[in-house]
Amino acid sequence: MNDDPRCCGTGTCIINEEGYCWCGQKWDGQKMCFPEKPVQASAGAAPDFAQSGKTPVPGGERDR
Repeated sequence: MNDDPRCCGTGTCIINEEGYCWCGQKWDGQKMCFPEKPVQASAGAAPDFAQSGKTPVPGGERDR
């Protein structure tokens, strides 16, 4: 195994040309970290109750 300077320290990193490791982390130019998940706005997506301040209720939504 080669000593890639981007390795997180475990010695098991296998990093591809795009900077992704087999474990899911990505090289951000300074360190290995998990990439941010893209925000997808879709018409059929369920509401994010943690952000909305509402409590999920069977059959609909209501304010807390």
